[in-house]
Amino acid sequence: MSVLGLIPARGGSKGVPRKNLRELAGKPLLAWTVEAALACPLLDRVLVSTDDDEIAAAARACGAEVPFARPAQLANDDTPDLPVYRHALETLGDEFDVVAWLRPTAPLRTAEDIAAAVRLLEETGADCVRSVCEAEHSPYWMGRVEEGRLVPLLDDLPPQRQLLPPVYRLNGAVDAVRCAAVGEELFDGDVRAYVMPPERSVDLDTELDFLLAEVLLRR
Repeated sequence: MSVLGLIPARGGSKGVPRKNLRELAGKPLLAWTVEAALACPLLDRVLVSTDDDEIAAAARACGAEVPFARPAQLANDDTPDLPVYRHALETLGDEFDVVAWLRPTAPLRTAEDIAAAVRLLEETGADCVRSVCEAEHSPYWMGRVEEGRLVPLLDDLPPQRQLLPPVYRLNGAVDAVRCAAVGEELFDGDVRAYVMPPERSVDLDTELDFLLAEVLLRR
C-alpha cells in the first residue's frame, strides 16, 4: 500500500498559544511527530498541512514536506478533519491507498505505533484504525448534575470497581484511513482499535499536559 503521513498543524490554538511551536523537552512540539513519521518505514511521504509560515519553516527544518499552504478558512477552531484531508490530497494530485493522520499533540507516539496501526489496517481489511488507550476514569461511575442532584449516566452500575468492563478513549496519536473508504466522514465504516499504553497517550491541550509530557519524555 502507498501511505501518506499527514500532519495537521494550524497556527492558532486557544488553550496553549502557538502550541505546535512550543518547546517540549528541547525541541518544538511539532518536531516530535515529524521525527516519528520520518522514522516509520511504511510511510512513503511525510507532509505537514499548515496555514502558518513559521510552522511551515519549522516542519521543513525537521525534514517534512510542506508543498502548499492550507487556506485560512480550513484553519479555524471548528474546522473538521475531513476538508483538511481532502484539500491535502486534491492539492497534491497524488493517489494514496492510506493516509496516516498524525496530530502533533501526541508527541509520545513512536514510529512503531504508526507502523502497527498501518499494518493492522492492511491485515484486517478495515476502513480505519484509530489509536486508543484504556480510559483513566470509567463512564460507568460518572454522572451529571441536574438541579443539584447527581444523576448516573448509565443504569445498572456494577457494585464494585473491579467489576467494571474496560473502556477505551481515543488518544489522538494515529488514525490510519483507507482512502477508498472515505465518504461523508473521515473516520467511519469498519473502525478497528490500536491499543496504546497510557504513558504514550498524553494528548497536549493544556499547560498541565505539557508538564506531564515533559516528565515522560525526559524520563
